[in-house]
Amino acid sequence: MVHIDLSADSVAAGGSRTLQGYLAEPDGDGPFPGVVLIHEAFGLDDVMRRHADRLASAGYLTLAVDLYSDGGARRCLVATMRSLGSGTGRAFTDVSTARTWLRNDARCTGKVGVIGFCMGGAFALLAAHDDFDAASVNYGQLPRHLEQALEGACPVVANYGGNDRTMPGAAAKLEAALTNLGIEHDVKEFPTAGHAFMNDVPVGPRPLRPLMRVMGIKPDPVAAPEAWQRIEDHFAKHLKGSSTAP
Repeated sequence: MVHIDLSADSVAAGGSRTLQGYLAEPDGDGPFPGVVLIHEAFGLDDVMRRHADRLASAGYLTLAVDLYSDGGARRCLVATMRSLGSGTGRAFTDVSTARTWLRNDARCTGKVGVIGFCMGGAFALLAAHDDFDAASVNYGQLPRHLEQALEGACPVVANYGGNDRTMPGAAAKLEAALTNLGIEHDVKEFPTAGHAFMNDVPVGPRPLRPLMRVMGIKPDPVAAPEAWQRIEDHFAKHLKGSSTAP
């Protein structure tokens, strides 16, 4: 597992000047399917790195792209959220740069998926039509014009929490939109889970954690294993199914 420098490709495309990423490599010689991981609003922290490591253990060359490369969360969060709101801009260029980097790497089969959590889940949903082979959306906010944003999307697996007060009804809305568009999908709402339920430890500033717990933002060790299994099954079907990866 190493940090990699994507800045040359990113600058050329109009993305972050100092784009960095965390690369988690599976054991063995490969080649492997690739996965671009997009972090939560709190950034590319240890929890996100462990998510990347978990995907690597399942056989995916996983690149966790750091959308805050040019100055950290304090300097980049507002611009990143603006990019998310518009569906264009630097953050999406950075995600595309990571996808292209993986696809061009000799260790990759050429099949590349995208996965995101929280803010990253919203990015993954919008990036699902941007030349990815499969997408995993985990408690990601839905765009205002949902069906328009999803036209031409790759197959999607999505996990939401029924106790997530930050986005009530999101799973049902996403399910309906994907069905209407005829996009292959698997959406599930876990009744007892809240936001960020797939994290293994609480995240965010410590003074805010009591409030976050009230809002249903906390790990759920009961629901998380099934959510991860659904992701692994989805990626195995769409990323490993027609490749030479083990």
